[in-house]
Amino acid sequence: MKITIVGTAHPYRGGLAAFNERLATEFVKQGDNVNVATFTLQYPNFLFPGKTQFSAGSAPSSLHIVRQVNSVNPYNWVKTGLEIAEDNPDVVIFAYWMSFFAPCFGTIAKMIKRKCSAKLIGLIHNMTPHETSIIDKYLPPYFLKSMDGFISLSDFVMNDVERCVGEIKAKVVSPHPIYDIYGPQMDRETALERLSLSADFNYLLFFGFIRDYKGLDLLLQAMSDQRISEAPIKLLVVGEFYGNEEKYKKMEQELNLKNVIWVSDYVPDSSVGSYFCASDLIVQPYRSATQSGVAQIAYHFEKPMVVTNVGGLPEIVPDGKVGYVVNPDPKEIADAILRFFQHADKDSFHENIKEEKKKYQWDILVKKIKDMLSNM
Repeated sequence: MKITIVGTAHPYRGGLAAFNERLATEFVKQGDNVNVATFTLQYPNFLFPGKTQFSAGSAPSSLHIVRQVNSVNPYNWVKTGLEIAEDNPDVVIFAYWMSFFAPCFGTIAKMIKRKCSAKLIGLIHNMTPHETSIIDKYLPPYFLKSMDGFISLSDFVMNDVERCVGEIKAKVVSPHPIYDIYGPQMDRETALERLSLSADFNYLLFFGFIRDYKGLDLLLQAMSDQRISEAPIKLLVVGEFYGNEEKYKKMEQELNLKNVIWVSDYVPDSSVGSYFCASDLIVQPYRSATQSGVAQIAYHFEKPMVVTNVGGLPEIVPDGKVGYVVNPDPKEIADAILRFFQHADKDSFHENIKEEKKKYQWDILVKKIKDMLSNM
């Protein structure tokens, strides 16, 4: 097939860019012709909470990525849609994650529909943002009504889409595949050495952009539990702040925490494996969620997890099998951490993770997409 993916990709950074690039790579592996249309401008700087939107790494050599889309310029939306249509793709996949992009993506889609017969598919990462605003009610339908079908990575998200558009005839729900782009597994000792961490402690990992909905405050409270503070357990908080950093540092002082190590920056792809391989347990104490790229990095490195019972997280972390599912409550999070270190059959967890991760291969997602397209 001739496929165009519209969404974030190199030189932009982050999990969504990585997802689009890995999806495109899988289509290419299967013999498809793929173009990725990414942004010339993704967010105006005043809307972006981090330090930079851009990756320091090089572009994937196997992909054709063109910077084409300006998220705030309606003239560009029309021009981009006509340019994509002129290329006459069989399918255009719009990788959508927030309402801000609905006018842009919706207009591009309408221009494509005017000029060619491509099937238009919405790959919906988030339908309802974790931090909502009034635009979330009014903008998404403009984009959604232009789509011929939808892909989501959890039932939770597809249910949200159906609430917005009604019954969907062409849809795929397939779990978020494993992020296998961060290098091979390494032994714990090597990872600890690379990070200059002591082997005398067990390590928990909170990984990724720090936003309020991710519940880091709940995990910090769990770390103040006397049972944990007196144990040889430390928490690695690895990620760039997308919110009020001072709030968390003040909490650390008020709770008198001595067991937290902060790596308050964006971690390059080359270092991600070291943090996961050095850690014994990955903790995602989210207050709300759709699905989780962090969980799929954990699966790649075969690490057990503690997640909260929100959104699509329980769909991908079978409780008691590859980790624990708890309510977003500090005591329950602390109990699960202690249960893992004191009572878990870690060998059994590891074998279960190896088996469970087989469900999350990229070729499975691509096959489901192609099956849907062949029936449209």
